[in-house]
Amino acid sequence: MRIALITDGISPYVLGGMQKHSFYLVKYLAKNKIHVDLVHFNDSEFDIEKLDFFTEEERKFIHAIVLKFPISLKFPGQYIYNSYRYSTSAFNAIKDKLEVYDFIYTKGFCGWKLIAKKHKKNITCCKIGVNFHGYEMFQIAPEFIAKLQQYLLRPFVKKISQQADVVFSYGGKITEIIKEIGVNPKQILEIPSGVEKEFISNTISSPTETCRKFVFLGRAERRKGIIELNSVIKKMLAEKDNFKFEFVGPIPNDLKISHNSIIYHGEIRDSQKIKSILSTNDVLVCPSWSEGFPNVILEAMACGLAIIATNVGAIAAMVSDKNGWLINPACKIELEAALTDAINSTDIRLKKETSLQLINSTFNWDQIAVQTINHIRSQQ
Repeated sequence: MRIALITDGISPYVLGGMQKHSFYLVKYLAKNKIHVDLVHFNDSEFDIEKLDFFTEEERKFIHAIVLKFPISLKFPGQYIYNSYRYSTSAFNAIKDKLEVYDFIYTKGFCGWKLIAKKHKKNITCCKIGVNFHGYEMFQIAPEFIAKLQQYLLRPFVKKISQQADVVFSYGGKITEIIKEIGVNPKQILEIPSGVEKEFISNTISSPTETCRKFVFLGRAERRKGIIELNSVIKKMLAEKDNFKFEFVGPIPNDLKISHNSIIYHGEIRDSQKIKSILSTNDVLVCPSWSEGFPNVILEAMACGLAIIATNVGAIAAMVSDKNGWLINPACKIELEAALTDAINSTDIRLKKETSLQLINSTFNWDQIAVQTINHIRSQQ
């Protein structure tokens, strides 16, 4: 079987949750001896031509097509404009060999041109699937500018989703969004994401009852809820001294809290260093306004952490009261209550163990790759 995977980059050449999912998707398709034409671009100092992050055996099944992501003068709607230009480049890169593919998997706007061409019957090819991950543009926005950006994106996302042959969903509230924008439920394929077995810890760290250890992993993007988190942390630091907090990610100085209980590690791309930090903590905090199926939660669970997260996207498929706390987005009262409960919890070890069990049983890439391949074969 041969698949074209049209992406907006793969990790670590481009950072992001979507890009990490794309990396593991191509890796595990190749592991299962599926030939993949990978369309992507580079936003790093790594040599993209070498594909060093794949094994020699995996590279036998990966044919990389490297493009440049267009840039333009800044103006309202520039991202949509440049995304369409990129989708045009991707279409041109594979248009002469469409007949060799058994399925075409597109990420976000990357298949825009291709999907439109097929919908208008200008081309003939296999089925095309689209994955917009969390459909965040249809979720809650933290501020006016973000809401405006969402409204700009919505009509294009809706149209592409309706015109695609298949729409991928992580499940939960994401599937409900896809249905609400007019996609036939029969065209929706629910497949979760996961982590590599190599990333999964064999043991969990024993929680220290006198000092609970929390960690935030991600960018300081507004929708990630760091403003609300900082507000709650400052309030709790004035009242408590029995917790510590670590931040992993590019947090600007104006959002850093100066306190000896707070540690900032900065941006880390090395997965083993991230695993090392996660493994020394008790609870991951993910207070986002909107999400899809966050890799940070999966990675934290794989390291045996309990989770505090907002009930958005498909997070409820990963987090419950058995392994953490689900709260409403943008609610500082609920966030503080969850943090306080985690500090005082007597069953925190049980929650940590449950996270690890869930990863082993449900959310690992060996299983997810098989699900994905079976779903794709069912479309042929």
